Amino acid sequence: MQGLYLVTPNWDDTEKLLEVTEQALRAGVALLQYRHKEASPALRREQGGALRELCHKYSVPFLVNDHVALCRELGADGVHLGGTDAPLAEVRASLGPNKLIGASCYGELARAQAAQAAGASYVAFGGFYPSKVKQYAVTTQPAILRHAREVIEVPLCVIGGMTPHNAAPLVAEGAQLVAAITSVYLAEDVGAAVREFQSIISPLA
Repeated sequence: MQGLYLVTPNWDDTEKLLEVTEQALRAGVALLQYRHKEASPALRREQGGALRELCHKYSVPFLVNDHVALCRELGADGVHLGGTDAPLAEVRASLGPNKLIGASCYGELARAQAAQAAGASYVAFGGFYPSKVKQYAVTTQPAILRHAREVIEVPLCVIGGMTPHNAAPLVAEGAQLVAAITSVYLAEDVGAAVREFQSIISPLA
């Protein structure tokens, strides 16, 4: 796994969400995560199902944030777990060996090692920069990626206020996936924004 990891915003307008997402998928996205913290269960099923079909149209893996039951219900390709979600080992046992499972590890290398041992498909570090979407302490240092490369074999993802400009040094330190929301979904030219990210992450692709 390498490239832009697109995460959806908290948009209730499903038509707009699908329209912008398709523009991004068409330009080239490695993974898509459906994340809507404020949606009702019904809206999550509606948007998640539509996004799943869209992702499969473009052969892009589709993951659900937090909701393991929804992942199973929609036939999603995987789930992303935060620090307060279900234990990763339990989720891996529940979903089986073929689903993608990501783990938020914040700025903790030990957490990433434990996640890898429990069956994580990738580990995510951050936030590295202030985010317009997620509220957290910006305490993760780029050096953690250098240390992680020595002990973590699964792909390393970086999150938190990502732009092509500020993601570049993190990619240089070893990040293979860059997660972004606002930099793509609120871009004037969505396709151009995606391609700019890809030029930083996968310059030879």
